[in-house]
Parts: sequence; C-alpha cells; structure tokens
Amino acid sequence: MQQNTEIVTFKYYPDILAIRNSFGCKMNDAEMKTGTTTIGLACKDGLVLAADKRATSGYLISYKKFDKIINITDSISVTVAGTVSDVQLLTKYLKAELKLKNIRTGRETTVKEAANLLANFVYNNIRKFSLIPGISHFIVGGNDPSGFHLYDLSPDGSIVEVDDYISSGSGSVMAFGVLETLYKKGISVDEGVKLAAKGINAAVQRDIATGNGIDIVTITKDGIKKVYSKEFELKIEL
Repeated sequence: MQQNTEIVTFKYYPDILAIRNSFGCKMNDAEMKTGTTTIGLACKDGLVLAADKRATSGYLISYKKFDKIINITDSISVTVAGTVSDVQLLTKYLKAELKLKNIRTGRETTVKEAANLLANFVYNNIRKFSLIPGISHFIVGGNDPSGFHLYDLSPDGSIVEVDDYISSGSGSVMAFGVLETLYKKGISVDEGVKLAAKGINAAVQRDIATGNGIDIVTITKDGIKKVYSKEFELKIEL
C-alpha cells in the first residue's frame, strides 16, 4: 500500500525542491508558463524592475508579448514568473484585497503588507490539491512612507526582503552572473536600468524560455514609470 502511495505521489506531486529547480519550463508541456527572466534592483533613489516578454508551453513559444510587470497600486508593482493562470489570478486577488483594505482602513497599504498578503496567497496555492501544481514566483517592489522596499516571494510562499538585487525564472542563473559582477551598492536608478537590461540580455542569449522583448519599470518618489519597452525577434528572409 505504501509503495502505491509513493508512486502516485511521485507522478502527480513533485517535491518542492524539484519544482523550484525546474519551475518556469518543465512542469507540464500542455500548460502555458511564462518561462521567464525577471530582475529587481535596489538603487539609492528608487527601484528597477525588468522582465522579458516570452511565454512558453514546453518547447513551444505560446505568446511573444506577455507583460510580466504588473502594477498593483500607484506605488507597488510586481514581476511574475511561473504558470500564467496562477500569476494572473493571484495578482487579481491581490489588487482586490488591497482596494478593500484601503477602503476599510482609510490609508494606503505598505509594501510589506502587500508582500505578506501575496506570500500567503502563494503559500496556499502551492499546497492546494490539484493535478496541475500552481507555481508562481514574484518580485515585489514599491514605495511607502518608510521608503523603498524590494521583496522576493519564492514558489513555496517564503518571503525575503532584498537590499541589493534579485532575479527569478528559468533564466535567472544567467542574470545572476551579470548582477553579481556589475552591481554596486548605491547605484542610481539610471544605472540600474542599464544593468537590468544587461541581465535580461544575458538570459535571452542562453535561456530558451526567455526572449521576444524586454520591459523595464522604475519606482521612484515620482511613482511607477515604464522607462523602456522593446520587442525583438529573429527572422530569416531570403
């Protein structure tokens, strides 16, 4: 009886470590995922968020213009990686819950409150009974009265505040190599934009699930602004 249970568990419920190691590109070929490389940078005068535009289903490029940076409020934004349906649903839940909270309390939500709420959603999502595991990885960045804050929300629901840089998705290994080498404490937002572009570009060159374009968003005292967006693809013409 135990052997049968183990076989079923192995087939339908991969362990959390296996999910985290392969998330973004190897879960279920019939399911659309963002593949993804996303980056978050802490700068002296704000934050920088960046992401590519490709969504994949196994080895198929499902969508070439997927927006992986989502504004939650006027001062909080998130990058998404993982299963498309999960990240879309969880960000909708987050927006709705924060609007209700603002109405009830009469004050704006802090970045920490938003990140903790989203982490709870992710924690419950990965543990619910389903034949299709709900995999999602978020980088949360925002500004509130206490300053700028950057959080990493892993697929298992864990949350860590980041004071330098973070990357998520299937191309994060390549991006981390660039960030480890070139990031310096106290860089400006303008410098962060250039560094984020280099990190995404490194992933585009080597990760099959990353590509088709790049979006870069800055979060400063003036609010959230998309400062760069470009689509690109390779075409062969004879």
